[in-house]
Amino acid sequence: MSSTVELTKENFDETVTENDFVLIDFWASWCGPCRQFAPVYEKAAEENPDLVFGKVDTEAQPELAAAFGIQSIPTLMIVRDRVAVFAQPGALPEAALTDVIGQARGLDMDEVRKAVATQQAQAEQDGQ
Repeated sequence: MSSTVELTKENFDETVTENDFVLIDFWASWCGPCRQFAPVYEKAAEENPDLVFGKVDTEAQPELAAAFGIQSIPTLMIVRDRVAVFAQPGALPEAALTDVIGQARGLDMDEVRKAVATQQAQAEQDGQ
């Protein structure tokens, strides 16, 4: 049984809203680096059973890829409390993925939300 969840536009919002920590692997079957990254991602999913590991097939779900401005795959994104706290293209080696998950776990989400609010306020001021 796979420990990763196939994300589609039908279940994406629900998954991200109902879980406070979601990893998302944007991939496609024709992409060699994506296929290399898949077992690394699966292993991390098995080692972190409390987190949700999602996969978005960019061929099957072009709207989701477009919504997040995915330019190259694989791209790993981490969403905590509905805030994207990490997004990076490229197949991460196992040690790097473990490190990124650890960093994301350690984030103080109150601080992150403050920073996001500050950025949004700044953007609104710049836009006037």
